[in-house]
Amino acid sequence: MAGLRSGGVTAALRGGVRRLAPVLVPVLALAIGLGACGGMESPVVATRPVAEAPPAPGLADGTGIGAGSVKVALILPLTGPGAAAGAAMRNAAQLAVQEFQNPDLRLVVKDDRGSPEGAREAAAAALAEGAELVIGPLFAGSVQAAAAALRPAGRPVIAFSTDASVAARGVYLLSFLPQPEVDRVVDEVTSAGRRSFAALIPDTTYGNAVEAQFREAVARRGGRVVALERYPAGNPGPAVARLGPLIAGPGAQADVLFLPDTPEGLGAAAGALTRAGFNPARVKPVGTALWNDPRVFALPALQGGWFAAVDPAGYAAFAQRYRARFGSDPVRVASLAYDAVSLAAALNRQYGSQRFAETTLTNPSGFAGVDGTFRFRPEGLSDRALAVFEIRGTTAAVVSPAPRALGPSGT
Repeated sequence: MAGLRSGGVTAALRGGVRRLAPVLVPVLALAIGLGACGGMESPVVATRPVAEAPPAPGLADGTGIGAGSVKVALILPLTGPGAAAGAAMRNAAQLAVQEFQNPDLRLVVKDDRGSPEGAREAAAAALAEGAELVIGPLFAGSVQAAAAALRPAGRPVIAFSTDASVAARGVYLLSFLPQPEVDRVVDEVTSAGRRSFAALIPDTTYGNAVEAQFREAVARRGGRVVALERYPAGNPGPAVARLGPLIAGPGAQADVLFLPDTPEGLGAAAGALTRAGFNPARVKPVGTALWNDPRVFALPALQGGWFAAVDPAGYAAFAQRYRARFGSDPVRVASLAYDAVSLAAALNRQYGSQRFAETTLTNPSGFAGVDGTFRFRPEGLSDRALAVFEIRGTTAAVVSPAPRALGPSGT
């Protein structure tokens, strides 16, 4: 990806959005803009963070954020379950409006009380107030309820659930989904020449989701799954014993072990693997972003293992600005609200009446936000540009940086 052109940035900072090419792709975070990706050119729309400046009049009045003419609903759990996350996400939305230099948006803030019924009521109220786009809710049941209320009116939703089953046409998930993480780490390990996979997968909802994606990703890359064992959460011992002959000792048939579990589950699994004679220098352990935890880095059985996750640099910068503005640390998902609001502002500025059309939201070149480049698929799932990390001692180091541009969808 080529660097930002200074001339385009300067023009944009003066308030002019210049069409530099037929395809327009907003780039969010510290700068909103785009250079050339794979031969495709797009405009540059840059903003400079102004978190230290005082809020402009109308930025937040208790029921809304911003004073623009285009209404976008922000549905979050501000009371009830998830209220702490909802409050931080509302703050992040306010920060996005301020850093975008007060775009022509008004965020209509609604409390869904952390419940599907509350989300349904909030969505109906947002429609009555003329919202063109809904950002949120956070929980899967609330997303389904809000979407059902909004679907007859054709209003798109950018929601934050990690449950891929609630995605649908017009209901886009801007969240940390495990499926892109599985794709990325399988792509990286097969590119390194490893083709024979074994898997130890917890018998959980998360395990069900990643198993399906794992099988698909391995097949797409020309690999094979030589063995796969499921185990009850917290009790991996019998599954490790059954898998042992294929992943340990001179008869090992696999050269990769896929192990997607929580830090707590990985502790038990790693201990069982060590007792079974598993050697991570011979069979590469790989996982998802759940591995991104100091407790996991300390496990001997996972040394040299790879996992895919977002590059932390963008979030670190966002968190610093959030702390400066609000005097506290954000919750991790707050950056998602920041990106969603920044995206709405950028699309409104660049696309006019087509700002929230399906073809605009599903631009295959995607958008770049705090947590890297992302795009929405027509069926509502999202792709992310992820880095691959290697566990080394008590830390994790990037072995393959997150790409600036996403490849063709579905590959």
